[in-house]
Amino acid sequence: MKKGITITILIFIAIIFFGALYYLYAKNQESPVVFETDKTEIKTILKNTIATGNIVPDEEVLIKPNISGIIETVYIKAGQTIKAGDLIAKIKVVANVSNLSSTQNQVQTAKINLDNQEKLFQRQKTLFDKGVISANDFDAAQVAYKQAKQNYAASKQGYDIVKTGTTSGLGNYANTLIRSTVNGMVLDVPVKVGNQVIESNNFNEGTTIASVADVGKMIFVGKIDESEVGKIKVNLPIEITVGAIENKKFDAVLTDIAPKGKTENGAIQFEIKASLLNRDNTFIRAGLSANASIILERADKVMSVKEALIQFDGKTQKPFVEVETSSQKFVRKDLVLGVSDGIYVEIKSGLNASDKIKVWNQGLKTEEPKP
Repeated sequence: MKKGITITILIFIAIIFFGALYYLYAKNQESPVVFETDKTEIKTILKNTIATGNIVPDEEVLIKPNISGIIETVYIKAGQTIKAGDLIAKIKVVANVSNLSSTQNQVQTAKINLDNQEKLFQRQKTLFDKGVISANDFDAAQVAYKQAKQNYAASKQGYDIVKTGTTSGLGNYANTLIRSTVNGMVLDVPVKVGNQVIESNNFNEGTTIASVADVGKMIFVGKIDESEVGKIKVNLPIEITVGAIENKKFDAVLTDIAPKGKTENGAIQFEIKASLLNRDNTFIRAGLSANASIILERADKVMSVKEALIQFDGKTQKPFVEVETSSQKFVRKDLVLGVSDGIYVEIKSGLNASDKIKVWNQGLKTEEPKP
């Protein structure tokens, strides 16, 4: 029995010995890892954040009527350039029956008073011509007669205004003729002939007849997430990309950041505004979607390397790379980094332009995702 145990142990030792020999043989047959190298590059690196929004006019004026009625004529159309004072529309007034009756009674009362004052004036004039009354009495009668004529004329004008919205003598001041208050381009005419409109007053903002804006002064209005708003500040440079205008970027400057955010789809969004600069002659339509690249940091034409080449010390977390000194022999060099865009990073110190940097992660394999 002891002899059998001894034989078994010897066989087990032999298996381990020959297994070790085979492992060493297979190990020697593997090709040594040859590390590739990369070089530094001269690049302009931008660190930015993106905001989405629209291009809108800096100032858009809504033209509203001062009198209620029905649109009788529209003199403009969207896209037309107009000046302040140009006719936009004409309104036909729908008279209020109560006001019409009241002003009609005022006209009749003023006419009765005028007829009476005219009789008194003629009587006083006859007496004055005969020398019966003094000049003061005659002048008083004459003044009363003129006032009666004025009141009658004013009451007739009031009646005409209530009935038609205008009267003779008002000219360009007639409420039925709606005119532009600013120079610019007509962006929208939301009314048509026959539409009823409401006047603008203290209790109602009124019906918009047209919107006019200076399309030469356009701004970007967008929204940025709360996670990014702390990184930006007023006067930062911005690059605007308009989806409808290909291969074109517009320079802008951040002019406003909302002090209060709004909840949208469960996230807090802050409104921002940017003024467009140097648009050339490119016509940008109001309302076009756009993206704003807000430049947080910028480094022009600096030495840079790919971020994938950077390693970090396990204890100090300081960045370094391995530089080739001779064939497949590398030495560590500590770095001082600058601006990064996520792909390339600025090298402030630690490398020379001729250094060959080890691609240290070329042999790493990623696991295939499990189904």
